[in-house]
Order: sequence, then C-alpha cells, then structure tokens
Amino acid sequence: MTGFARAEGRDDSLHWIWELKSVNGRTLDLRCRLPAGMDGLEPIARAAVAERLRRGNVSVSLTLMRGAKPPKVRINREVLAQLVGVVNELQGQVEAAAPRLDGLLAVRGVVDVIEEEEEDEAVRQARQERIAATLAEALDALRRMRAAEGARLAAIVGGHLDEIEKLRAAAAATAAVQPPALRERLRSQVAALLESVPSLPEERLAQEAALIIAKGDVREELDRLAAHVAAARDLMAEAGAVGRKLDFLCQEFNREANTLCSKSTDVELTRIGLALKAAIEQLREQIQNIE
Repeated sequence: MTGFARAEGRDDSLHWIWELKSVNGRTLDLRCRLPAGMDGLEPIARAAVAERLRRGNVSVSLTLMRGAKPPKVRINREVLAQLVGVVNELQGQVEAAAPRLDGLLAVRGVVDVIEEEEEDEAVRQARQERIAATLAEALDALRRMRAAEGARLAAIVGGHLDEIEKLRAAAAATAAVQPPALRERLRSQVAALLESVPSLPEERLAQEAALIIAKGDVREELDRLAAHVAAARDLMAEAGAVGRKLDFLCQEFNREANTLCSKSTDVELTRIGLALKAAIEQLREQIQNIE
C-alpha cells in the first residue's frame, strides 16, 4: 500500500526530520537511510515499522540539521606553554625577532575550532528517545494514510467480488448445469457407450456413468465459488491485516474457475468461465495492494 508521511522535531542544538515512503509489496521490505552517528536508531526504526505495518516496500530516512550557534574556540594551553618555553629557552642563542602571539596561535594544534559541544551519554540517549518518538508520529501518520487508501480499495475489491458473484450466478443459470440438461447429456453419452461396447457389464456401466457425471457437473465448483466470495467479504470486514489471506483465496478462486472451464461442454458456460477468470485476475491485482 502506498503512502507518505513526514514528522519534525528539535531541541536546543538539533533539528531532525523523518520522511517515510511506502509502496506496494507482497511482504514487508524496509530500507533505512540514517546519518552518520545515528546507527543505533536503525533497530528501533525496524521494530517500530514491523509493529505497525505488515506489507509494503517502506523507505525510512532521517535528516539532521545543526543549530545556528557559532563555533567555539578552544586553546590547547599545554601546547602553547611548550612553545613559549622553547622561545624563552632560545632567546639569546639565535638572532631572530621574538615571536608574536598571533604567530604562536597560528601553530597547528594550538587553537581548535569546536563545531558543537561534546555531550555525555545521558544527553545523547535522551535525544535519541525524542528522535524515536518523532518517528512514531510519522509512522502513525503513514498508517492513517494507508488506512484511507485501504478504504478506497475496499470499495474496488467489493465491486470485483460483485462481478464474480454475478458471473457465478449466470453460470448456475445456464441450461448446461440444469438437471434436465445433465440427465439428457448422461443419457446420450451412455447410449453412445453401449453402442461402442454392447456387452458392457452393468457394474462397468455404472462406473462409466459416474465418471461422465463427475466430468460434466460443475455445480460443486459453483458452490465453492459462492463460499469463497462470502469468505472474502468476511475478511474485508475484519480490522486486521488480511492481504495474505485474500491472496490465498484468489488462488482458490482461480482453481475453481479453471476447473469450471475444463469441465464445460457448453459454449455459453465456457464464455462465462473465461469472464470469471478475467474478473478474478482483476481482483488479484487489487489484493496485492492490501495489507
């Protein structure tokens, strides 16, 4: 199921943004893009996504922006003291002007520019918890968007089920599956069998008749199709994840439609069976989008 969500958070020195994207997928496939130093959030993100979603290709990205505080300067006094000591020691030994302070400060390692203050573990842990809480907000928003899409898909799936039920009823109403037609077909096939094998024993004749009936009677397939339609409607009324169960039902729909077409000896019934297969394929395509 498709969806997009975005959530932001900030503290005194950091601004973060979570962006979540979801597209259709048979299983749950998660990809995380986290900034350097935030690797500890990946297992938290994966657990949070798995807790709320069951299917879909989900992309989770985190963007960090530092605050606008000016960088701080730190003097390495130990290195500076060593330089001053060397200067004092060399005075009078070499002919050179006394070094100026700006020259000493320009020596590598004397002055360090600090972009951000070092934080202790407790501060980092508290910030990580706030960032994770913002992720939960984004996930909840993504679920709401996916739920809205699911409501629209439910109407579409319901229409496909209506079409399958309509075709099933049309198949049941054809003359080819009515008892008189079945009896007449059986009578003609048995007569043809007796003509080809006049001395056929009664027991063998009963067996052949039973095979003819089983091969030509599609009422059992039609009954199962009706049961599958009812089961699909029940699943659509449930509140939890039903996508995989509906996937299985689509396989059963296809099995019954294929059997109906293979058994059919009537042009109209075959036409309805092919229309059934097309409607079931449309249903299957939409079910791939359902969690």
